[in-house]
Amino acid sequence: PLIDSRNWRDDADLAEVYAVWGGYAYGRGLDGRDARPDMEASFRRISVAAKNQDTREHDIVDSDDYFQYHGGMVAMVRRLTGSDPAAYVGDSAVPDQVRTRTLGEETRRVFRARVVNPRWIAAMRRHGYKGAFELAATVDYLFGYDATAGVVDDWMYQKLAESYVFDPENRAFLSESNPWALRGMAERLLEAADRKLWERPDPATLEGLRATYLELEGDLEDEG
Repeated sequence: PLIDSRNWRDDADLAEVYAVWGGYAYGRGLDGRDARPDMEASFRRISVAAKNQDTREHDIVDSDDYFQYHGGMVAMVRRLTGSDPAAYVGDSAVPDQVRTRTLGEETRRVFRARVVNPRWIAAMRRHGYKGAFELAATVDYLFGYDATAGVVDDWMYQKLAESYVFDPENRAFLSESNPWALRGMAERLLEAADRKLWERPDPATLEGLRATYLELEGDLEDEG
């Protein structure tokens, strides 16, 4: 909810929510006992934050669950210890060919293979309003992982702007099928720049995103 509402100051706020929601013990005779001190003691010992993937049906930016739990763990360890744990994603979708990648490597792999793959984007266009929503959600999930674990490179933000917002075919589709999704993507990319997650954005790109957001803001208000 903090990511969705943009109501957070820095990643310490995200770590705090992770602790507030997750600091409970479960087990035999334990049905959600408050155990935050124990959780924090355990997390201070973490040097590797690993997430295993056992299916090819979805990837780490298909859902907000991944950045909430894996990214949240990274943010929590960083808050408690002052340094990032090593973050890995294990791929056991093919049991006899298990692979382990760093979170950064996995993010770049998914980004190239799906997120900015023209064939996947074209497939989303065939789904109309819902496809546009999926494009916008993908931007949100990448942003969430970057906010918690710092995994999105500047070139990736630039490519998102080019492929999702500025590409003429995609722009026309979004404007027709779901202008709210287009506005949300422009706003989220601008937020990444404002928060310095997108550290050195091209000024012309930022200007184009601002113009897109303001244009849609006015159009949607008129419709309302």
